[in-house]
Amino acid sequence: MNAKKFTVIGLMAIVALFFYLGMNAYQKRVQNAQEVQVKAEQTRLVRMHSPVFGPQAAPVTIVEFFDPACETCRAFYPLVKDLMAKYPQDVKLVIRYAPFHQGSDQVVKLLESAKSQGKYQTVLEAVLAAQPAWADHGQPNIENAFKVAEQAGLDLEQARKDIEKPSMQSLLQQDIEDLTALQVTKTPTFFVNGRNLPSFGPDQLTALVAEEVAKAKK
Repeated sequence: MNAKKFTVIGLMAIVALFFYLGMNAYQKRVQNAQEVQVKAEQTRLVRMHSPVFGPQAAPVTIVEFFDPACETCRAFYPLVKDLMAKYPQDVKLVIRYAPFHQGSDQVVKLLESAKSQGKYQTVLEAVLAAQPAWADHGQPNIENAFKVAEQAGLDLEQARKDIEKPSMQSLLQQDIEDLTALQVTKTPTFFVNGRNLPSFGPDQLTALVAEEVAKAKK
């Protein structure tokens, strides 16, 4: 009985090992394919309309493909702010939109209206703080996001007018075309000076930024 038990456990361990190795190999192939694509499509990383935080002349650029309804984007926001505070002259952040969740496209347009009113960061942080109240993926309550933006100082009447402008849809469509070409399939997706993360995680982002800052200072 014990021998049979150990045999089953051994077989399960072997299967698990092969599954783990297979997943690692698959993820590596996906990453390599994306690296090749990004090198071929460098001009798609940043657009003139993209919101930028930090000094324009910073030698290190973090490009984040971001969905305002994404819980992981919300969790990473303080980390990215800390990195910019750590390297105030060396790092800038460029926001690109990846509206994968239902209703996110409307919140993206809301943020863009806030940018035109000079309230982008204030509204962004308010919308992220209130995300659990409006970003139910099955049934999002986008009107709650609009109310939060108004409470943060946004002229909501003007924002509603801005959202209907064809230029808003054109901007959003450009970001969608770019993320598709760059093979971005999840949020947040980060590129640091055009390099994608070796694997996803806060430590990997921190290490890659530090590496690029060190290279820039040589």
